[in-house]
Amino acid sequence: MKQTRENHLIIFCKNPILGQCKTRLAASIGAEKALGVYKFLLEHTAKMTQDVSAKRVVYYSNYIEPQDTFDPKVFDKQVQQGKDLGARMAHALNTAFANGAKKAMVIGSDLYDLTPELIHQAFNSLDTHKTVLGPARDGGYYLIGMTQMNSALFENKNWGSSTVLSDTLSNLKPDSPFLLPTKNDIDQVEDLYPEEVFNPLIK
Repeated sequence: MKQTRENHLIIFCKNPILGQCKTRLAASIGAEKALGVYKFLLEHTAKMTQDVSAKRVVYYSNYIEPQDTFDPKVFDKQVQQGKDLGARMAHALNTAFANGAKKAMVIGSDLYDLTPELIHQAFNSLDTHKTVLGPARDGGYYLIGMTQMNSALFENKNWGSSTVLSDTLSNLKPDSPFLLPTKNDIDQVEDLYPEEVFNPLIK
């Protein structure tokens, strides 16, 4: 559980409230099963990030969960602030840089494929690039990191749409970010793989 204070890993999550998380998934499998999947993903995210060499901060959507899968001895806890996802990410990143971060990165909590090795690769890429992005198959991104704040990346975006990644890449020109492998976050029932992991949760 070593922490490198110059690396800040920001984890965005929703409070696990029935009917308020994984709503697209809930349309197919029901709100209770969708909530169960999301709680599983929160546990996975906590386990997967607890040994990443960084200061780890969880940003909740509504309120701080004092006793949940994110151990307060390992994770700092904050509440997201801002009118939309872009403003909330910008606030969290600005806070990280104000607190001494040299590299700051935001990830979500709904990607089963994300690994500590991939996060370390992302941090290492910032030795030679200003920005790192993890493209998602739906046209968004599952990870964004940088060495200095670039507010334009979080403004004038249709968050949740298929244009977020392309619009972000346009903002970065002429610089080229480091691109991680494309991954698929879990939003709909067809995203629930591997089957042996998720089938027991939705039966």
